[in-house]
Amino acid sequence: MPDTLQAPAGALNERQAQIAGAARALLDAEGPEALTMRRVAGVLGIKAPSLYKHLPDKAALEALVVAAGFAELAAALADAATAADGATAADGATAADKAHRGDAADAAGKLTAIAGAYRAYAVAHPHLYRLMNYQPLRRDLLPDGLEARAAQPLAEAAGYDEARARAMWAFAHGMVSLEIDGRFPPRADLDEAWRAGLAAFAPPAAFPSPEPQAGRITG
Repeated sequence: MPDTLQAPAGALNERQAQIAGAARALLDAEGPEALTMRRVAGVLGIKAPSLYKHLPDKAALEALVVAAGFAELAAALADAATAADGATAADGATAADKAHRGDAADAAGKLTAIAGAYRAYAVAHPHLYRLMNYQPLRRDLLPDGLEARAAQPLAEAAGYDEARARAMWAFAHGMVSLEIDGRFPPRADLDEAWRAGLAAFAPPAAFPSPEPQAGRITG
């Protein structure tokens, strides 16, 4: 197995970076089915056997793409969490005001920001998201610490409660999976569904309940 699969994210030599780029382009354009050694070699203008000099098999090829996806997602979630922290610091509330309202609103704002970034990434990169999450994750082929770095913003938002963080991720994953797979009915208000779901993970005061509406839920 090439050492780069255990190296820090981004530590690829020139040819491996080209391979990763070609694989990502095929995935984004055509989906996971296009991600074969032969197709990637064709994009690079080489024969498939030459590709095996750099990667041992398709699993290693997918791992390069998945690792890049986790690195991008980690950065997006970290940026969202940082922006939420900045908004909290700049909201103009006095120390007394913040003490009175507690941390509920701040925590809810950070969770909402992280969830929004997670959803945006999945919707913008549906094929990559499926490759990252719709099959067993080959952690043995990923750079050390990469998965934990991607999970860090959510873990912090969950107060480092492992079970709560996993429940939050399960909700977010289910929501984006149903969205990118076109499973929700056409008139479904997904923003409201997200708000309702996130409310389950925050103190009641952070997410006021909407007025009940008559109607039947479908889908």
